[in-house]
Amino acid sequence: MNSEKTKLLYGDLLDEDVEMTLAQLCQACELSEAQIIELVEQGIIDPLGPEPAEWRFVSVSLRRVRITRNLQHDLGVNTPGAALALELLEEIEELRARLRRLET
Repeated sequence: MNSEKTKLLYGDLLDEDVEMTLAQLCQACELSEAQIIELVEQGIIDPLGPEPAEWRFVSVSLRRVRITRNLQHDLGVNTPGAALALELLEEIEELRARLRRLET
C-alpha cells in the first residue's frame, strides 16, 4: 500500500467514492479480520462483494466501525448493542437535519 493511500485512510474525511479492502479497513480501524467480519454479520457494515477476499468497503463503513469501536471500548457496549446505538444515532442525525431544513 502506498503512503498516499495510507494517509487517506487515516484522515478524518474520505471521498464517498473511496473503497477499501478488508485488510485496509482492518489497518485503518486497528481491528482484526475476525472483528470486522463480526461487524458485517451484525449488519453494522455492508461490504461490496460476495466473500471476504473480494470485499470492498465504502467510507461510511470506516466511520461506522470507528463509532462501534468507541462504543465498545468507552462504554462496554456489546456488538448487537453497538448496532442498535448506531441506528439510533443515525436516526437522530437525520431528524436534526430535517429540523434544520424546516427552520430555514
